[in-house]
Amino acid sequence: MTVPVGSGPSPGADASGTGPTTLPAGQAAPTGPTGPTGPTGPGIHLFVPMLHRRDAVGEHTRTLRDQLVASGVPSRVYSELPDPETVEETRPYREYEDDARPGDVLVYQVATSSEIARWLANRPEPVVLNYHSITPPRFFAPWSNGIARLQEAAEAELAHLAPKVTLGVAVSAFDAAELRAAGCPQTRVVPVATVGPTPPTPDPVEQARLAAVAEGWGPWWLSVGRLAPNKAHQDTIAALFVARATSSPDAHLTIVGAPSEPHYAGALRRYAADLGLAGAVEFVTGLTDGGLAARYATADVLVMLSEHEGFGVPLVEAMAQGLPVVAYDAGAVREVVGDGGVVLGTKGPRRVAGEVDALLGDPSRREALVAAGSARPAALGLDHAGTDLVTVLREVGARAGGPAAAASRGAGVRPAAPPSH
Repeated sequence: MTVPVGSGPSPGADASGTGPTTLPAGQAAPTGPTGPTGPTGPGIHLFVPMLHRRDAVGEHTRTLRDQLVASGVPSRVYSELPDPETVEETRPYREYEDDARPGDVLVYQVATSSEIARWLANRPEPVVLNYHSITPPRFFAPWSNGIARLQEAAEAELAHLAPKVTLGVAVSAFDAAELRAAGCPQTRVVPVATVGPTPPTPDPVEQARLAAVAEGWGPWWLSVGRLAPNKAHQDTIAALFVARATSSPDAHLTIVGAPSEPHYAGALRRYAADLGLAGAVEFVTGLTDGGLAARYATADVLVMLSEHEGFGVPLVEAMAQGLPVVAYDAGAVREVVGDGGVVLGTKGPRRVAGEVDALLGDPSRREALVAAGSARPAALGLDHAGTDLVTVLREVGARAGGPAAAASRGAGVRPAAPPSH
């Protein structure tokens, strides 16, 4: 099958596909047919295959654009394909050829395949890769030849473009290592800009409804992440089956996330039904921020057994909401969780079920992990990630004689983090 580029949430991104993401207060920028308006002259412009809302890469791009404009730097978003929801915020990327100004910096949001990558490789402006991880094609190959081929193309595009760019900015050290392996000459680590230190407030009506639904239940497991093969939701379902057959016969699981690959999503539902868990496993998508926060507030544990994570936004969301975490040590998971959760080196269903049961049966251990987890967003620098990224990009612009030369006139910016190597 053939899958149009940018037809859904980026296969390589850490989007949960759960609902809209609220931008930081005061960061919204005026929009029009060409995106946010701002001063004319050199700018820092963002390129993305398709600008989605309710998608990690899309919301990160929109937040970064708004913060650049708020700091006095002209910034527009250019895309390969328009999304009906965001078409007023983007321009076709080829139109940049007419918009270009001396001193511009071009920032490419990397997660999947796009014609933009090879076009950027031939541009004279400084190019920065903002890398959100490319999910390896092997995860999609059994389910969708089209998506697997797109991911193979994305890897080839990265290998072609990375050696030619000025800088690679990764959301984790794990992703920075992937950039260096692709040939990127210099990298820095700046986490995603859309996750702040203060979690959204749970919707009180939804939280009360969920509490009533769970009356009389056993442990309520939560898993948040796109229904994509690399998320390995089947392993969480299998662990729930073991838990219900042994220590927790009334345990339930809610999986929150939009389908990224429909065949895999359908197989998950059939698998739960075949195990006799149709009434114990719930699939949910399209939540508001408050609705998702209510899920975190009502559940007893977040179980995340993904096999490839470039960052893992749900891990931070759960820890910020005081929900204990049990996760598999893949990609950047240990880097993000730190001492704020249980990180497993193996994830057989008996092991996972046993760890969840042990954690929930030990209140003092649970409280200690929740306390450590609540400190992780600040430890990761999420409260100033957006400002740090703006600073890094302005430094690139300053070396090019572009917009960063006016940094002293912008909103207060922190010194940029040092290069990762």
